[in-house]
Amino acid sequence: MSFVSISGMIAAIVSTATAGDVLIASAMRRRAGRNGRFLAGAGCMALSFFALLYSLSHADVSLIAPAAGSLTFVTNAIAARWLLHENVDRRRWLAAVFVCCGVALLKR
Repeated sequence: MSFVSISGMIAAIVSTATAGDVLIASAMRRRAGRNGRFLAGAGCMALSFFALLYSLSHADVSLIAPAAGSLTFVTNAIAARWLLHENVDRRRWLAAVFVCCGVALLKR
């Protein structure tokens, strides 16, 4: 399988997981009983799960699982800061940088 298609699968997993996390966190802040954001977030998380299953059946587990999990951590830190306006401390940003370095070493 080509690197471009593996990168696309990882991007699909990370983007839907991050969107799901942001939507669910936003819904929990509103504390409303029937909240469309919560349902949209749950749908994004389901899409992320099925994208992960599809990716694992077509590519190496040793590449897909760590890359998707770690990059989701990085995108969640970015989304928490810019979309949810949360305070993300230096330790978490430093951890995100180390995660990016680790993911860059996966394909080498």
